[in-house]
Amino acid sequence: MEKTWDHKKEEEEIYKRWEEAGVFKASKTGEPYTILMPPPNANASLHAGHGMYTVEDVLIRWKRMQGYSTLWQPGVDHAGFETQFVYEKYLKKQGKSRFDFDRESLYKNVAKFVDENSGQIYKQFKRLGFGADWKRSVFTLDKKVRDCVLNTFKKMANDNLIYRSNYLVNYCNYCGTSLSELETDHKDRVDPLYFIKYGPITVATTRPETMFGDVAVAVNPKDKRYKNLIGKLVKLPFTSRRIPIIADEMVDMEFGTGAVKITPAHDQNDFEVGKRAKLKEISVIDLMGKMRLPDDAKLEGIEGMKVRMARDEVIRALVKEKLIEKIDEKYSHSVMVCYKCGRDLEPSIIPNWFVKVKTLKKPVIKAVNEDKVKFYPKRFKKQMLSWLAIMHDWPISRQIAWGIRIPAWYKLETNGQIKISFIDKKGERVNGLANELLKQYDFGEIENGLQNLIAPNEAEYIISETKPKGNYLQETDTFDTWFSSGQWPMVTLEKQEYKTRLPTDVMGTLHEILRFWVSRMMMFSLYLENKIPFKDVYLWSMVADKKGKKMSKSSGNVVNPIELVDKYGADAFRFSLLYGTAQGSKIILSEDKVRAMRNFSNKIWNAARFIENSKIQKPRKKQISKSNDQVFKQRLNEVTKKTTEFLEKYEFGLATEFLYQEFWHWYCDECIEKNKKGEISNEALLEGLKTFLKLLHPFVPFVTEAVWQEMKFEGLLVQQRWPSSRKKNFTSEQIIFKKK
Repeated sequence: MEKTWDHKKEEEEIYKRWEEAGVFKASKTGEPYTILMPPPNANASLHAGHGMYTVEDVLIRWKRMQGYSTLWQPGVDHAGFETQFVYEKYLKKQGKSRFDFDRESLYKNVAKFVDENSGQIYKQFKRLGFGADWKRSVFTLDKKVRDCVLNTFKKMANDNLIYRSNYLVNYCNYCGTSLSELETDHKDRVDPLYFIKYGPITVATTRPETMFGDVAVAVNPKDKRYKNLIGKLVKLPFTSRRIPIIADEMVDMEFGTGAVKITPAHDQNDFEVGKRAKLKEISVIDLMGKMRLPDDAKLEGIEGMKVRMARDEVIRALVKEKLIEKIDEKYSHSVMVCYKCGRDLEPSIIPNWFVKVKTLKKPVIKAVNEDKVKFYPKRFKKQMLSWLAIMHDWPISRQIAWGIRIPAWYKLETNGQIKISFIDKKGERVNGLANELLKQYDFGEIENGLQNLIAPNEAEYIISETKPKGNYLQETDTFDTWFSSGQWPMVTLEKQEYKTRLPTDVMGTLHEILRFWVSRMMMFSLYLENKIPFKDVYLWSMVADKKGKKMSKSSGNVVNPIELVDKYGADAFRFSLLYGTAQGSKIILSEDKVRAMRNFSNKIWNAARFIENSKIQKPRKKQISKSNDQVFKQRLNEVTKKTTEFLEKYEFGLATEFLYQEFWHWYCDECIEKNKKGEISNEALLEGLKTFLKLLHPFVPFVTEAVWQEMKFEGLLVQQRWPSSRKKNFTSEQIIFKKK
């Protein structure tokens, strides 16, 4: 053996040997054991969080050694909005935007961009030793995924679980799409708070430009100041409209004057108030972030203005009319912004496709309550039930091109109020209503250049994978990513595997998407197959820097895993993620910790090198006490037993810390020294090495495999059986040893 363990020289060759031996494919014998890999973004590169896939690799390697037919099913996500945003940044560098392309061309361009920039993540996963069956990889835009998603949508529509309705979404005018709660950030900011007179009552607002969409003024029913005004009408400035003063407990009596304007089409709280009070919704800002005033508005020059400019104009007009009571220039509040571009989001009313969840979530709640799906750590069971209890109908529309297009078709002649934008034959962008555009343009020109359409709620539609005969245009919205990825268990497994591998065994993922992904996988699996999708859910811990702070680019504390792997080896990186980390706690990742774990890899190598160099196959002259060997065997059995118990309970932190201590301080510091003194037999020491290599292999696969090969033990370590904790005798006949 070489003097030191050289990961740069060995790791790539070892992985190649595993792949050539086909060890990552599910064996034809043994009880099925299945893990579905959470799909990383198709065009992503490795970050520290991906290191937590190590947990799944540990489980797969361990179960394979136990004789299971193991399948770690890989896949990648098209990551709709995320990917389109990256592509649009690429277009911007070329002086172009998404508006320069019709929908189909934009989709094809993004597909080409993804194809040219994807594949890197799998190469990096292999650098970490991850042993998935890569040839089975599934992409969330593969035909079989599309077919499954479309069939599910049609089935849900037939079961009356799908409907369309207006919905207030978090809309980014710059990115051109609505955003889920996961895709929004909040920024603390100081803005002016304006106190505006609405007749006998004064309201406080940071957004006076939305007043043209006001439908009421609200006060708290417990506020004695306004008790006599509830039910009365006040004139809305710069309009001919009179709006009611209503009571709603949403109003904070301590905010401003205790009276707030209600604009259901542009504020989430107001939207909910509007539903309770059965108020209408008046949109005054379009999806381009420009003002679109109602017919009764009487302030000239505002129509078509961008929001911030319109705000200044409205304030000037209010000051001129002496309707500003005062302005608080230092009002601190939190503003919702796009997590990508950082711009303010504009709450907007958009017709959306919805899934009714009331009946779908009932079997999920039942399965969680009955522990048919178990959560690790256990506290996430309560979180899941809390989320399910408040889960509302689920909007599944996204206003982007990159994704699976909703298979709904609208006939233009019977849906004249559909808003359409398209690129004409001259390459110019055209906007308008369908009934007007059909008078000026040929249907084929509209269809070929179509960018997007917005159909009103009452629009008639046909659900079909193929275009119906006639002048039909397909819905331009795509399915929310969670709608397609929520069917991950069904689209990754083959239909014939549902009997043997569904439910799968473990789902590992971030706790942040417990509500958004895990709950929906359970909902779809129980709805489509009447089976839970997985038996256990293991929620990964957050990877933090050495100070315990979450890693982020903005904080400047991001650690590049590949740099650490290049420097210290994949085993050191893997072991440092798991060592001593309790379930659900932060994982502290620092270069110092990875360096320390590199020393552990070296310790494994050096222990084997000592045994090889000592030529222990030759008997020693000194008689060895059988009782010493017996004590050694008992301790080794106990190490095997406890390691197995830790893994069964998903206690990876305890398992790694335990193995580290037992190998370094017991086996190396005590037992090797006793062997030197002739107090432990050569055969026992060598069998101990073989046992530790097997126990450590799921955690540090490269160095253990390299040592196994150097010692000329039989076969590949990755294919060996997990050691038994039962008592056994060590005999010289068991030893296969490299000759000098």
